[in-house]
Amino acid sequence: MVDCIVAEDEELLRTSLLLQLGEAWPGLRIVAECEDGACALEAIAAHRPDVAFLDIRMPGLTGIEVAAALPEVSPQTQVVFVTAYDQYAIDAFEQGAVDYLLKPVARDRLQATVQRLQARMANGRPDPATLDALLRHLVQRPAEPSTTPPLAWITANSGRETRLIMLDDVVYFRADSKYTVVATADGESLLRTPLKELLEVLDPRQFRQIHRSTIVNLKAVASVVRDDSGKGTLRLKGRSDELPVSVPYMALFRGM
Repeated sequence: MVDCIVAEDEELLRTSLLLQLGEAWPGLRIVAECEDGACALEAIAAHRPDVAFLDIRMPGLTGIEVAAALPEVSPQTQVVFVTAYDQYAIDAFEQGAVDYLLKPVARDRLQATVQRLQARMANGRPDPATLDALLRHLVQRPAEPSTTPPLAWITANSGRETRLIMLDDVVYFRADSKYTVVATADGESLLRTPLKELLEVLDPRQFRQIHRSTIVNLKAVASVVRDDSGKGTLRLKGRSDELPVSVPYMALFRGM
């Protein structure tokens, strides 16, 4: 039995891919279905699947960021990227021994991908150097101009007061029951917006998820410390509290 996770934020496309996989690969066992990058990374760390189908564009962590963590989290996992038509990405995939599927997924293309995955599994573990080179090529792509101006501020409640908070002043967001805590250097306020929705509007170059329940402003990070178990702790500027980093997310801080 071959274990697999599927990460796709669009429910209809995810359901369609799961049905097609069931037909194309009867020996495939889906161990997790994910709708965002954070869920995918945690599922990969928990299950260490043989294969991961990763949508490139997902809320929070992208499929590329999830794949970049695999050498530490689950080095044996084969990656298949799922993408809308993007010639830059496709050219990169064609140059490396990594599979991709275009949306909507064609049955013959999926069948060919399954056959290549099975052949590579029979020949041993994937080559991490090939994946690393591909990811480096992809992240060098110039950022696409956004038609929506970046979010600059939010409103949050502090007691009976509604505060306007500039995003540069936010140290971190933390899920707390039905609210989201917004921590700044001078206190905490509450939002009703869940973390998942925040991830869709925050600048991923500035805000990074470090735990299922926490998003941190990278500008507010003073240092990252890794313990013997692989877990990490972020020390912050302007606040005395420290933030735990789940083991899967530590791979995202290799460069710090």
